[in-house]
Amino acid sequence: MRYINIAHPEQVVSFTEALVMGLGRGQGLFFPEKLKPFENIQELLEMDFITRSSAILQYLIGPAMNAEDIRESVESAFDFPVELKQVSDQSGETVYALELFHGPSLAFKDFGARFMAQCLTRLGSKKRITILTATSGDTGAAVAQAFYQQPGIDVVVLYPKGMVTPLQEKMFCTLGDNIHTIAIEDNFDACQQLVKQSFDDQELVNTVGLNSANSINVARLLAQVCYYFEAVAQLPTASETVFCVPSGNFGNVTAGLLACALGLPIKNIIAATNSNDTVPRFLKSGRWEPQATVATLTNAMDISLPNNFPRVLELGDRHQLSLTDLLSSTSVDDEQTRTAVRQLDGMGYLADPHSALAFKALTGFLQAGETGVFLCTAHPAKFRETLEETLNRKIQLPPELLEVADKEVLSAVMPANFAQLRKYLLKV
Repeated sequence: MRYINIAHPEQVVSFTEALVMGLGRGQGLFFPEKLKPFENIQELLEMDFITRSSAILQYLIGPAMNAEDIRESVESAFDFPVELKQVSDQSGETVYALELFHGPSLAFKDFGARFMAQCLTRLGSKKRITILTATSGDTGAAVAQAFYQQPGIDVVVLYPKGMVTPLQEKMFCTLGDNIHTIAIEDNFDACQQLVKQSFDDQELVNTVGLNSANSINVARLLAQVCYYFEAVAQLPTASETVFCVPSGNFGNVTAGLLACALGLPIKNIIAATNSNDTVPRFLKSGRWEPQATVATLTNAMDISLPNNFPRVLELGDRHQLSLTDLLSSTSVDDEQTRTAVRQLDGMGYLADPHSALAFKALTGFLQAGETGVFLCTAHPAKFRETLEETLNRKIQLPPELLEVADKEVLSAVMPANFAQLRKYLLKV
């Protein structure tokens, strides 16, 4: 499998090159050059999760990694369950929660971050690597824990100061050692722009061995395709399946559409955003008009410039995926999100605000006879404050959060200034 730079299609690289470089020329995203559907979808769905995921990733990666290395990487990265739980069956509508938060950082980002770490261990050079990543809440913890204390690798995580929950912050800002965290005095879009600026500085890239573990790195994206297949495999009967994805940077939606391009039978994917609704407005009007990012209950989705959306468009333009038929998008505000949290709780299911937002959007689209699956992207306890306020009761913390709750945050604080960040990176 070869990968092209979407911004400069003449730049064609191997998977290994895309993995190590992170971004292409002109801040371009790497993406598969050609995609062909699997001919044996039913056979794939009958496999266990690890075997199926290994086969999918072998196809997407190609000869850069042999089958044994891919199998070992998948076994090591995906060493936690993917759980599909039915939450309602009313008026002909069957709805499932796809729980993706059973990994070590309690968020769906564990799939991509841990698989990328495995790939770098096997394919990366022996030179120093500095992984620079931006997080709106959960990426930071997944990346930090995936690379914690790995020899020869330093991780620098940028996050918007005061715009992640206290427990989200504790999950990645208390580790120390090779994990360096910076609270940026601006929003996530500014953090993301600092990452891009860093990759445009070739001297900096070469000096510190710069890489990124954001979903701009294609290795993270490919790993996420696997749990869409697992969800369909776990559904009790063949049905018209609609997925609803809480969407910020649109990597998760891109992975779902990649699964469609590989032949997975999905009727529709709903990209559910919060009030930062650049994509819903774009799909309605055809005009790309980002507005200033606003803070919401669903902080991991407080993004007005979704970095992965060019890959979504690439699936339509280059790979002829029918986005008009497959992709829908809608926004859900904070009041509707709180209502959805209460509704799910009344049904006996506790969901974090992002997952509840997806449930709300799904129920607005789902038709009789369809099966709906909403992605649960983070453990609800990571948003304890919001849930306790919304539900007026105490939320118990799992062991992973109890362990860090009283630890000291070790972050530096910095304005959104590239010159200051550059100086910091050179000293790491």
